Amino acid sequence: MYLTDASDATRCKVFPTTLTKTAIKWFDSLPPRSITSSDDLTKKFLARFSIQKDKTKHAPSLLGIKQGDRKSLRSYMERFNKACLDIQNLPTEEAIMGLINGLREGPFSHSISKKHPTYLNEVQERAEKYINMEENSRLGEASKTGLSNPPRDKDKESRKKEDQPTEKPRKYHNYTPLRVSLVDVYREICNTEKIPPPHPIKHKRGGSRTEYCEYYQIYGHSTNECYDLKNVIEKLAREGRLDQFLANRADEQKKRRRDEEGE
Repeated sequence: MYLTDASDATRCKVFPTTLTKTAIKWFDSLPPRSITSSDDLTKKFLARFSIQKDKTKHAPSLLGIKQGDRKSLRSYMERFNKACLDIQNLPTEEAIMGLINGLREGPFSHSISKKHPTYLNEVQERAEKYINMEENSRLGEASKTGLSNPPRDKDKESRKKEDQPTEKPRKYHNYTPLRVSLVDVYREICNTEKIPPPHPIKHKRGGSRTEYCEYYQIYGHSTNECYDLKNVIEKLAREGRLDQFLANRADEQKKRRRDEEGE
């Protein structure tokens, strides 16, 4: 969130997905519209759970994070991002300097030294380019040497695939016809209906960067293709909580047809 300069609204929406057990119960008990900003949410969370850290970390602690000779750029960026979360009010310049200081000698560090970034999201975008190059290079080398999938690993993978279903089981046998796209339904009701947060999933590498799911807030699949959101919407429909929305949509379509016939 910090490295990508996420908006205040995005931080508020994503934060509840990290909570479990007592914390999520506390969040669900908050009165509607009682949170005005991510800072407000942070203060209320800390006041409720009284989180204390043994030692307060400051920007200089980032200097201890190094990439390492055999560590990938992706793993370094992930460790650095986590370290930034432990530092309150971290200045952008000090974060960038700490990140550059920890890079090992290589193409990305040379690129950064030639053109010094001024924003964290700029660093992230440039890092993604070199991460992809690094991973593609490793895959190419592995395929040449024939070590990408040793025989034993292939046997294990084949057994795992046999044990796992090829397709995720359907939760419902029949789904309510919505007559509008899933994303339109979600956008319409997400501010009025209490929609449960998405289940935590491991982000898949190599997913499509052109398809974005508004429910999970990740790239890799579109909102209309989100299996879990479809089940959430179906549950609301079966509880009768979409009747008014669907009725309004039907009236709008009838009015639109009448207007078109009148023209």
